[in-house]
Formats: sequence, structure tokens, C-alpha cells
Amino acid sequence: MTAATPSELSNVSRRVLQLQILTIIWMTVEAVVSLGTAWRSHSPALFAFGGDSLIELLSAGVVLCRFRFELNEARAARIAGVLLLTLAGLVVLTSILNFLGYREAQRSLVGIGILLAAAVVMPWLASRKRQLVAITSSAALKADAAQSALCAYMAWIALAGLLVNAIWEIGWADSVAALALTPLILREGWIAVHWSKLGCDCCP
Repeated sequence: MTAATPSELSNVSRRVLQLQILTIIWMTVEAVVSLGTAWRSHSPALFAFGGDSLIELLSAGVVLCRFRFELNEARAARIAGVLLLTLAGLVVLTSILNFLGYREAQRSLVGIGILLAAAVVMPWLASRKRQLVAITSSAALKADAAQSALCAYMAWIALAGLLVNAIWEIGWADSVAALALTPLILREGWIAVHWSKLGCDCCP
């Protein structure tokens, strides 16, 4: 294979930046709507999903800085990992309180709507990022693509809990969905912390 020309590399970097800006815009909307709705409806599943969206927003910002300013992302990855592990603990606590009847999850049509949108948007973003990973060989972008794909799975799991609660009025289904998301959040957090300790060849 022939080496990419400077103009080709510049074009790829521009595509990455555009995709990350789009990701940041979407993740901001996703996080704000999910967390705001979780607060009003007392939904552990939406809280878990919205909290993860905030971490993914940080991840997208890291990749943006990586290609825009050529920054080292190990420290940000470590921070993201710690925040994800903290989020997992909060999700478990919130779910247990809901099981004990402290706060019953309410129906949330807005929450269902944002989860449906995420289930469509996130796989598309993950696919576009994987295409650019094949060109750039960026470990940071690869990790961000994996997080986007994971977000889609999380959206479907959370959506199942909200739909069961909305249709059959089974409030604990929301908490079950939140607990089902917890292993995914823990795995994502552990990978981020572990990767930040190892570093990567792409880091300057």
C-alpha cells in the first residue's frame, strides 16, 4: 500500500473532526434530555443511560482534541473510567432504592423517544467511526467507536424497561433494566482505566 499524501491525511482529519463535532452535539442533547427526564420520572434506567452519555461526550471531546490539537488522551481516559465506575455505583444505589419503594419510576414518553432516537443514531455514528479507524489506525477513535456501539445496546436495554413500565405499569422493570446496564458500564470503565495505564503507540 502507498502512503497517504498530506492532502489525503488532511481530508481524513477533517472528516474525523466533523464526525466528532456531530457526536458532541448529539451526545449533549442525549445527556441533557435523558438526565432531565430521569430526574422528573425517577427512572434509574434513564439515569444510567444519561450518565453514560455524559462520559461519551467527554470521550468524543478527547478524540476531537486528539485530531485538532494532537493532545495526549491517557489522562482523560483515566478520568472517564473513574467516572464510569462511579456511575455504576450510583445506578445500583438508585435501583435498590426503587426496589425498596423509595421512589417509583414513572412513565416517560420523552424518555422512550430519546432512547429510540439513540438506538438509531448511535449505530450510524459507530459505523462511520469504524470506517475512519481503518484509515487512521487511531486507538482513541477506535475506543470512541466502541462506546458509540455500546450506547446503542444500552439504549435498547433501557428502552425495554421503560416500555414494560409504560405498557404494563411494572415500575420495577425500569430498575431491572438499569441493573442490566451496570455490567456494561463497569466493563467500559475498567477498559478506560486499564487503557490509560498502558497508554498507546499513537500518543505523542
